[in-house]
Amino acid sequence: MTFLAYTLYFGALIGAALCLAVWMARVYGGMPALAGVERAFLRSGGINPEREMTWGSYAMAVLAFNLVCFVVLFAILRAQGALPLNPDGIGGMSPDLALNTAVSFVTNTNWQAYSGEAQLSYLSQMVGLTVQNFVSAGTGMAVAVAVIRGFTAAKGATLGNFWLDLTRSVLWILLPLSVVLALFLAWQGVPQTLQGAVTATGVEGGEQVIARGPAAAQIAIKQLGTNGGGFFGVNSAHPFENPTIASNLAQSLSILLIPVAFCFLFGQMAGDRRQGWAIFAAMGIMFVAGLAVIHVYEVAGNPALGMGANMEGKEQRFGAMLSALWAASTTAASNGSVNAMHDSFMPLSGLVMLVFMQIGEVIFGGVGAGLYGMLLYVVLAVFLAGLMVGRTPEYLGRKIEGREVTLAVLAFLSMPLGILVGGAVAATVPQALTAVQDAGPHGLSEILYAYSSATGNNGSAFGGWGAAGTWHTTALGLIMLLGRYAMIVPLLAIAGSMIRKTKAPVTSGTFPTHGPLFVTLLILTVLILGALTFFPVLALGPIAEETARLAGQSF
Repeated sequence: MTFLAYTLYFGALIGAALCLAVWMARVYGGMPALAGVERAFLRSGGINPEREMTWGSYAMAVLAFNLVCFVVLFAILRAQGALPLNPDGIGGMSPDLALNTAVSFVTNTNWQAYSGEAQLSYLSQMVGLTVQNFVSAGTGMAVAVAVIRGFTAAKGATLGNFWLDLTRSVLWILLPLSVVLALFLAWQGVPQTLQGAVTATGVEGGEQVIARGPAAAQIAIKQLGTNGGGFFGVNSAHPFENPTIASNLAQSLSILLIPVAFCFLFGQMAGDRRQGWAIFAAMGIMFVAGLAVIHVYEVAGNPALGMGANMEGKEQRFGAMLSALWAASTTAASNGSVNAMHDSFMPLSGLVMLVFMQIGEVIFGGVGAGLYGMLLYVVLAVFLAGLMVGRTPEYLGRKIEGREVTLAVLAFLSMPLGILVGGAVAATVPQALTAVQDAGPHGLSEILYAYSSATGNNGSAFGGWGAAGTWHTTALGLIMLLGRYAMIVPLLAIAGSMIRKTKAPVTSGTFPTHGPLFVTLLILTVLILGALTFFPVLALGPIAEETARLAGQSF
């Protein structure tokens, strides 16, 4: 029964992603029926949609736009107490928390060191966070399309126009899908109102203040844009965010829909669908393997407790299986939303979630970000293949040379720099250690998870982690910037270098990049780089915790 349920889920996901990829290819290729709206929208802002950009111009446009988004969101969060649409009279955020939150939503991380219903006004939720959910996701999608052009388009010097790609991503892909999902969620019982909190009287006569607000719209784009930030503090475990099995399945599909569609879009833009299927196969195999580990351990539970499935920190209405699926999806897809508390998962389940984030969240990953992150590993895998057979490495007819490999390595180094260096500092500074709730290896896992989540632009956390301290709101804010832009800029540079090269014809000596051998090599490249980089610290965290558990000790 479990196998059938998973099969139906993945069948629906792949079918929907294939259809969406066809639409995305038409949108990014330019549809005459939509061109008038796009031109009018961009020209109203003084932007020429016809202007093509080099990789440097494209990167500068991305950075400038994101900087403006940060400044505007920071100002809204600081001033929300004096702004309208604040029926509960919530005051402005502190400077460090506003910085952390603004960086988080601009970088598509949606790390939350606050509780949304208690610390944000409706204006901040709608004009601040929901808008950033759209444009941060749109930024990742635009960058991915530019990178794809660099690998697949005819020889040239430009990668497209960032403003046009961003507009197309938001207007024709994210917005329509979000409207449909928001209406479905509202039908399932998710609130969408501008009225303030209500006071209810319980069966024992006690009063309870129940927060509500315009939740359905934000939740729709938080999932489709792999943002993940919850309207309520406990995210998608809250019955107002995720009230039914149907809403849970719809959101689970939404988390992976656009990332999977980008794999197939890559094949279409390359003119060889097999290339997209190869990347999807590599991602899919690693995802299924990780999901299997989480499912087995959560369904089996901890024999020492003798309670069957591990239901600590999980909602009864979802159970261990749907919680396992969500946990695997949200950490693989750079989403960060949760329908169960990851701190309460079994140690090796936590290991899988950590690995999914530490390899750069390229197993589907964020919208756009997963695909361009995986292309980094493709460059390295093709380079290794060339070394093994003694030929100049090529991908899609273009040579992979020293410049591309150097840039790929620089991009990859952002992960160990943010996770290992940032985590090491957090594990030694007394002010930072106050955030750690548990002793022993589980406490180390809490630190690792937080810094893996920030560097990978994921946004989820172990519940025992004290995220709101000034040290971590500041440090994690800086690391989120590193994880986002230290990946985007080098990959745009790689795309700019690739598009200038003449495509070589396929010969009998060309290494095929669409078959099982390449898929295997790509998986091994991802796992070996991840293992060499992070295995020692993982051995001290979740692996040590599992060893202790088998010996009868818990943390």
